[in-house]
Parts: sequence; structure tokens; C-alpha cells
Amino acid sequence: MKKIILLFTITVFFFTNTSAQQSSDDGILKVLAIGNSFSDDAVEHFLYDIAKAGNKKIIIGNMYIGGAPIVLHVKNATADKKAYSYRKINLDGEKNVTKNVSLAEAIGNENWDYISLQQASSFSGQYDVIMKDLPKLISYVQSLAPNAKLIYHQTWAYQQDSKHKGFANYNKDQTTMYKSIMDVTKRIDKSKAFAFIVPAGTSIQNARTSSIGDHFTRDGFHLQLTYGRFTVACAWYEKLFNEDVRQNPCQPEKISALEAKIAKEAAHKAVKKPFKVSKIKL
Repeated sequence: MKKIILLFTITVFFFTNTSAQQSSDDGILKVLAIGNSFSDDAVEHFLYDIAKAGNKKIIIGNMYIGGAPIVLHVKNATADKKAYSYRKINLDGEKNVTKNVSLAEAIGNENWDYISLQQASSFSGQYDVIMKDLPKLISYVQSLAPNAKLIYHQTWAYQQDSKHKGFANYNKDQTTMYKSIMDVTKRIDKSKAFAFIVPAGTSIQNARTSSIGDHFTRDGFHLQLTYGRFTVACAWYEKLFNEDVRQNPCQPEKISALEAKIAKEAAHKAVKKPFKVSKIKL
């Protein structure tokens, strides 16, 4: 992905130029995440590069508020609040960051093929908390983008020594947190409200069984900047394009051949078995 970042504080001209009122471009997959720093980790850094290496055209959007839970997205939607940093990676790989954007503006910015929803990480294994507000967010998004398919981003368990205060929700135990997230995402998957689950959490848990071990975060919960983020981006790629990511030639400059192989294997196995850990013998 190109490193050029353009900052905007006034959004009207930006949105006019790329309005969803225009006809969609054939052969371009357009995906919008409504999330937080975990969607930043997942889609903003390597997904474009993997798609490009696979000769795929993609536009990526991320509606970002750090730590945002589903309930906050619902409040912002109800109030039509311009509360987000809208990060958009265009067809040429350039990222534009637009401040003070509402959900309605971003949803209307493109004819999105997929719109991703997720819970804040500390509540991602708590079904009752999620379901208080998830149906409202689903209804809101579908009312504005009836042709877009919804996907659910399954987040990852924290590193075992994480100091995140939300880790207490899972007795400060990685396995407990992972199993809780799996139980929740299984139930969400069975609801048929989403086209599919992106098994980011299982891709990381798989990768932790490799020779790299439990070193896939940079602070106990956000992903490690190179192979950590690459692992989850591989899972997104395989789900979005229905192609075996192990056959994709992408190997970013700062990622070793072994790290890339582990990431791709972990992601591929997560797509095959999204709710169960598969060991990586690398």
C-alpha cells in the first residue's frame, strides 16, 4: 500500500466526488468496517497489498473510534453524529483520512459489497452484552445499504500476560477468552444475519501454536505490527475472495519468509475451521 496519507477536515467535496449515487465499478470489491483499533489492525495495513498481489481490485474503508463498542455505534447512528475518523484506501492504494464523519456519510460514500461489524474487544466474548445493541446496528446499516452483505469480524483473545483491564472479564486467561469469543461467534453465525464470519480470532490463536508462540500482539491486545497484522489480513483476504491465501505471493518487506508462511497457514486453517484451534507445525 502506498504511504501517502491525505488529511481532510471538511468532508463535503470528498464525498461528492465518490458518491454511491454513481454506478459501481465492475470487478472492484468494496468493503467497509465499522469498528475501532481492531479493525484498523485487520484491514488498514496489509489487506490491500495481499489483494494486489492476487490481482484483485479492492477499496477498503474503516470507520474508526478507538475502543468503540457496538452500543456507541448505535448511539452515533441514532444521533447522526459526525464522530468518526474515516480511513479509506482507494483503488490505487492511497489512504485518505477524513475527520468528523457520520456513519450515514460513510455508508453512502460507496456501493459497498460488504460492511463489517464487530464488538469492542473486552466485550467480544459476552453474548448478552453484544445482543443488546447488535440487532439495532444491523437494522440501521441495512436501511442505508440494503444491497451490501454484512460480515462479522471475530476479534482475538488477548496475550496471556496482557494488562488490559477488560481481561478480567475472562479471569485473565487467554483460553477462557478465546473460547468465549468462539461461543459468541458461533451463535452469531447460526443467526444467518451475516454472510460470514471473518475468523481473525482463530487465525491468531492458530498462529500462537507455531514457533513464534504467544507473541502476536504489541501491547498485550493490539496486533504485532508486521506478522501479527499480516495474519489477520490473510484471513480477511481468503474470506472476501474465496481463494487459498497460501497461494498468494505477497510477502511484505519487513516479514520473513517463515513468518509469512505461518501467517498464511494460520489464516487458511482458520477459514477451514473458524471456531477451533488448528496447530501450525512451523
